[in-house]
Amino acid sequence: MFRRSAHAALILAASLGGAGTASAANPIVPGWYADPEIRVFDGRYWIYPTYSDDYGAPDVTKHFTPAQTEARKRKTVRPSYGKQTFFNAFSSPDLVHWSKHSHVFDVENADWAAYAIWAPSVIAANGRYYMFFSANDIQSDKELGGIGLAVSDTPAGPFKDALGKPLIDAFHNGAQPIDPFAFRDKDGQVYLYYGGWKHCNVVRLSPDLTSVVPFPDGTTYKEITPPGYVEGSFVIERGGTYYLMWSEGGWTGPDYSVAYAMGPSPTGPFKPMGKILAQDFRIARGAGHHSVVNVPGTDEWYIAYHRRPLDTDRGEHRQVAIDRMHFNADGTIRPIVMTNEGVAPRPIAAAARPNGK
Repeated sequence: MFRRSAHAALILAASLGGAGTASAANPIVPGWYADPEIRVFDGRYWIYPTYSDDYGAPDVTKHFTPAQTEARKRKTVRPSYGKQTFFNAFSSPDLVHWSKHSHVFDVENADWAAYAIWAPSVIAANGRYYMFFSANDIQSDKELGGIGLAVSDTPAGPFKDALGKPLIDAFHNGAQPIDPFAFRDKDGQVYLYYGGWKHCNVVRLSPDLTSVVPFPDGTTYKEITPPGYVEGSFVIERGGTYYLMWSEGGWTGPDYSVAYAMGPSPTGPFKPMGKILAQDFRIARGAGHHSVVNVPGTDEWYIAYHRRPLDTDRGEHRQVAIDRMHFNADGTIRPIVMTNEGVAPRPIAAAARPNGK
């Protein structure tokens, strides 16, 4: 188990120089990270988190374009947000041994994104990898920012801006354009779920994933906000049932938690089913903003999430953990048991990998 203080974690991260691995323990990697999205690409697990602290982050303002400089001038930026200008990623063959991939995306590769880049969501399509991300923490439609799209030929990046502007740059149905999640349905249609400020939207994406297209009923931004929703929407499908999941409470507070609902389609209607992840004073506080992965070829599921150590009250001090997620016979989800021990190694079977790789 990684039983070190927060300060020691930072020292270890520096000594590893970005190329270290972690044992079967929570947190899975050293350093402050949040909002982890876990995926499977080419027989490996990948996690894309938000960088969640200002220690050791470079000052990139000297590289800003005029658009980036203007975006940053328009508001007072929280100090940590001003340093959140890049994404690191982590990959593993077995959920236990993780390798760090530094700066898979950087605001230097998007002229309009300046700071507060959060919660990346990466999906493979058309022979490439598409990263949806939120940037600039816009508070109104008068500001430059929202949800962007970057593309790479590999899951390790570098991801580069695909549009030269945000994909979604305004508030619709009251939803702040943050926390995107890309979900491919069984028929191949890709949906993008997103939204902060207690509103959740879903949109349909074009086949090339570079634009939003209307639903058959003519609507474009469909609101599907469940009771208690705050941010961090996520969707899975299992046995024909769709599970809409989200975070509740304040992201810096002890009430941060994960709830879910069940429905018959990617757009619902969804029936709220209650919370499945909350703080445990024996383990950690403020557990939330999660993602879920299914081990290919099995009915095994794991949840990746962030949580705050018991010895710190600083909002940005969050760490990434992975634990098992189990379903009941009726399809409902059992409450998640947070652990310090983490999960056992779980390689992806060769038969479940593309071309056996």
